[in-house]
Amino acid sequence: MNFRCLVCMFLPLFLFSCGNKKENIKELLQVWSQKEIKFPDELIFSVKGKDTVDFSISGKYKILTYVDSIGCISCKLQLGKWKIWMEEVDGESMGSVKFLFFFSPEKRKKFLETLRFENFFHPVCIDDKNRLNQLNHFPSDMTFQTFLLDENNKVLAIGNPIHNPQVKELYLNIIQGKQMEQEDKSMHIITKVSIDRSSVSMGSFDWQEEQKSAFTLKNTGDKPLVIQDVTTSCGCTTVAYSKEPLQPGGATTLEVVYKAERPEHFDKTITLYCNTDNSPLTLKISGDAK
Repeated sequence: MNFRCLVCMFLPLFLFSCGNKKENIKELLQVWSQKEIKFPDELIFSVKGKDTVDFSISGKYKILTYVDSIGCISCKLQLGKWKIWMEEVDGESMGSVKFLFFFSPEKRKKFLETLRFENFFHPVCIDDKNRLNQLNHFPSDMTFQTFLLDENNKVLAIGNPIHNPQVKELYLNIIQGKQMEQEDKSMHIITKVSIDRSSVSMGSFDWQEEQKSAFTLKNTGDKPLVIQDVTTSCGCTTVAYSKEPLQPGGATTLEVVYKAERPEHFDKTITLYCNTDNSPLTLKISGDAK
């Protein structure tokens, strides 16, 4: 896939961003398109951080994800979603895709606890010395620390499929050999949506108590509104919503549940993908779990 195709596919995902950010994304895509990822000579993979396994990184396609030590570990990992999507990809690709997980955790004990809690049995490389990043100098934005590679380790696409369903679709299309073309939005059914609020404060509460809130969406356009997907910035936040098309003038609710993993101040993001010109929409929840 050439640079022009990558830009056509990715820039629409950031139409809500400022002009400077769009230019930065274009520059980033230009740098990484067809770039070869370099791997350290000696790689040790293990299951749950204790059982070393013989794991080859060779494959027709590879999905490489790198996670550093900055920020919330569970927010970045989202291992439950990875497990579900890995099964989907294996079914679609007949096992031609190799998943490569490289983690460089500052708090190794906390990281291993997360692997065991999520029952994540896929081999991972715990890169304590951060060698993979030192060889490649990955972008600092975690959005661009996941890559689809070919058999020669060259970058075919960049972006985190777990955090963005459009990137997920892009990866699958490339793996399945489908022709990639720039989307023509005029061919899509587009409507309008209003939301009662863009952020919710849950206040202070006992961190062991589950918290619930809601956002109300109204279809203010003249075509049915379809919620295509909802993603969250952390596994501690879940969202329930109707997948049925919402008719013009109708309203629906996004039911949000937050379950803290520990006492903390939190500020989480919910990203809503739907058939509107301003999609994706960003919602926020915040509070103090004590």
